[in-house]
Amino acid sequence: MAFEGLSDKLNNVFKRLKSRGKLTEADVKEAMREVRLALLEADVSYKVVKDFVAKVSERAVGEDVLKSLTPAQMVVKIVNEELCNLMGNSNARINMPSKPPCIIMMCGLQGSGKTTHSAKLAKYFKSQGHRPMLVACDIYRPAAIDQLKIVGEKAEVKVFEMGQTDPVKIAKEAVKYAKDYGHDIVILDTAGRLHIDTELMDELRNIKKETNPNEIMLVVDAMTGQDAVNVAGAFDEAIGIDSVLMSKLDSDTRGGAALSVLSVTGKPIKFVGMGEKLDDFEQFHPERMASRILGMGDVLTLIEKAESAVDLKDSEKLAKKFTENTFDMEDLRNYLLQIQKMGSIKSLLGMLPGMGDKVKDIDVDERQFQRIDAIITSMTPAERAKPSIINPSRKKRIAAGSGMKVEDVNRLLKQFEQMQKVMKQFGSFGRGKGPFSSKRMKKRIAGMNLDKMPDMPADMKIPGMPKK
Repeated sequence: MAFEGLSDKLNNVFKRLKSRGKLTEADVKEAMREVRLALLEADVSYKVVKDFVAKVSERAVGEDVLKSLTPAQMVVKIVNEELCNLMGNSNARINMPSKPPCIIMMCGLQGSGKTTHSAKLAKYFKSQGHRPMLVACDIYRPAAIDQLKIVGEKAEVKVFEMGQTDPVKIAKEAVKYAKDYGHDIVILDTAGRLHIDTELMDELRNIKKETNPNEIMLVVDAMTGQDAVNVAGAFDEAIGIDSVLMSKLDSDTRGGAALSVLSVTGKPIKFVGMGEKLDDFEQFHPERMASRILGMGDVLTLIEKAESAVDLKDSEKLAKKFTENTFDMEDLRNYLLQIQKMGSIKSLLGMLPGMGDKVKDIDVDERQFQRIDAIITSMTPAERAKPSIINPSRKKRIAAGSGMKVEDVNRLLKQFEQMQKVMKQFGSFGRGKGPFSSKRMKKRIAGMNLDKMPDMPADMKIPGMPKK
């Protein structure tokens, strides 16, 4: 999880502050020393840390804070605001021209995830109603063009390529093609190197000169720490970048590069890659990232993920089936597929307020999605609609077809039966009748003994549920 170490240390500092009630200037200074150490351990630039702590300290030792009824909360508020300032304090957007196409030149070193994230960016724009096109300008790395074709196909986006010819010519022809065929965004996947060299920069300058891109976006690997900031500075000096796309942020538990980029280079982070899938991609919101760091969650991003992954009509149908108690195995499968589209369970839990430092203790087996899907798809339509008809011989067939054991099929059926019982209890909820009308509703819910609910089998649990 990104910023995991930093988040834990900052939360420990704030817990100690809250336990003291009234704060003295000495308390604040001691806390700031620990904040400074936490930021340095998170691989944040020393100069950035020094300036950040100085600003927070100046505001935190003010009379309004020390005499506040909840001074510790005031300190957290100040740290949150300064973190937002550190990362940009506003959502930086792509420089869209008044007349399409918008040309985005992607650049970066080899291994930073440039090609994959070009496809992620294209898919993101497609979901926004645009018609993006990917352009294969990397003619040097083996199979680079084939890789772009594969990820472009997955993103369902047009890929323009001319084989092993001059990258500058490819870029010019791609822009012309986009104008002729109505593609309003052109994403140029340029070549990278293992290190910054003259040949690479000359080629990028020539592409820039011929295509006049609206946005030069540098892809940097968050796992390289402060080296990512150095790379951003070198590229900006050589060709002049407009923004940064930070890849593999989910793999970097420190996150220092994300906190240092803007202060050191003056260039904002506009997007971040948070996983391996094409959907594991987010627009960078400084205020939301600051909330995650401080353990406050990120409900807005969670809602956006849900809106993009869940079809409104499908969700309404599911809600109706819930209330009418007609929810079947096919509905369960569709429900789990929608959850999968939103990303990993652990990353989703991390967006909930108060869950930041607890997520690491939760054991999540993401493979359970595939196991449950395999069992359900091995059933006949009749069995999915009415699981009660599944007898021992049918269970054997389903287990063999899914590559699972009969015990696994039994567990899933038992869990589904328990779900139906719960749905039956709440079936009349919201309809103004039955045991959940008026006063009976609260009384019934309050009387439910959750401790007596059946235990979830350790090796066959619904994804996302923590082990007991």
